Amino acid sequence: MFKTFSQKLNNLISDNRFSEILTGSAFSLAARLGGMVFAMLVSILVARVYGSEMVGVLAIVQAFMMMASIFAVMGTNVSILRLIPEHIAKHSISSAFRVYQKIHYSVALVSVLLGGVLFFFADLIAVEVFSKPFISSYIAITALCVIFRALMDLNTQTIRGLRLIRTFAFMQILPHAGMLLVMLVMMKLSRQASVPVYAQLAAWGMTALIGAVIVSRGFRQRMDPGDVVESMSIRELIVLSAPMLMTAYMNFIIGQIGVLILGIYRPASEVGYYAVAVKLATLTSFVLLAINSMVAPKFSELFYTGRLDELFYIARKSTKLIFWTTFPILLLLAVLGRPVLSLFGKSFVAAYFPMLILVIGQFINSVSGSTGYFMNMTGHQRSFSIIIFSSSALNLILNILLIPKFGLYGAALAGMIGLALWNIWTLLFIKRKFGRSIGYLPFVSL
Repeated sequence: MFKTFSQKLNNLISDNRFSEILTGSAFSLAARLGGMVFAMLVSILVARVYGSEMVGVLAIVQAFMMMASIFAVMGTNVSILRLIPEHIAKHSISSAFRVYQKIHYSVALVSVLLGGVLFFFADLIAVEVFSKPFISSYIAITALCVIFRALMDLNTQTIRGLRLIRTFAFMQILPHAGMLLVMLVMMKLSRQASVPVYAQLAAWGMTALIGAVIVSRGFRQRMDPGDVVESMSIRELIVLSAPMLMTAYMNFIIGQIGVLILGIYRPASEVGYYAVAVKLATLTSFVLLAINSMVAPKFSELFYTGRLDELFYIARKSTKLIFWTTFPILLLLAVLGRPVLSLFGKSFVAAYFPMLILVIGQFINSVSGSTGYFMNMTGHQRSFSIIIFSSSALNLILNILLIPKFGLYGAALAGMIGLALWNIWTLLFIKRKFGRSIGYLPFVSL
């Protein structure tokens, strides 16, 4: 089996046409791996020092922040991946910078307004929604930090759109490594249970500020006084980004809504078990995320220059690489899942079977390839929005129905079904639209 994996990977590595993606993915893959290692160290540290309840509280804070920042960034963190290469190719780097500036100021304004509203209702959210009054202060401080998470996401994706490969890799590691460093320092200064939450918020803020400096320098160093600038109105940006905003929310529902609904119906400790199961299950998708980091701008470039054969060649090759690097991870989690979970504490072994359910969904995600980015980068974001909306609606309904009775098992099953549905549906759409598929599974025609 190892020989088969090695042979397949060698065939991919030796492909000259795939070298740009592979080189970029190597940096991104290393960054994702580094970020994953730091994130796991943080989770193990929190679980060992503060217990499963604090793991659950941190998971609720992270999911709440993600939900708020998705709205604040308004889908522009995805649309900018298309706009930057498009404006550079058709107009100039200065034109791309003008678009970025307009988006940056808009996101900052929305973040401040949204954060203020959420801060005002923090007590209501903690008591009436989650039935956990003790998280009120966490919700309040998180609301004030929405601007940091939103700008962090925007700046990180802007760096990605500028093809600053190594810098983007650094930005993938920074929030996780930063959180670990800040938390270790804070643990020396304080024994309060709130340390993990404040360390997470500080890491987001630090990453946002560093990202802003990098983006500014990345644009200005390449600008020329004679550059042609094509302006875009706020309305045009909203029309383009709105479907991507919906897609982001639907992805959030599929990936994270289980945490929030568990937080509503179940104790924080059970949320902690599920959060760890999700972290381990998504180990199977870190390769997919790494390759997506590089293929998204490439998809846009190839599609809008009419090179469809090369587009599908790159997409298919990317999926093959994803498969042959993901399958071993799936096997290891299935075989060694219990010992791995016990690293967080003996009680976390209860999350083994929910983790396996989630792993199945992540494997289908990996086999399908970069379906979401392919749709968004080829002008089919509205169709993808319909697919992801339907899948996430089913996911939400299943979470509401299953979690009160089955707890984290219900959350895992709902998440797996939602993820599998939108990937399979999108593969079928691409096959019908283009007559070709980007999915890959050995001995099976997708």
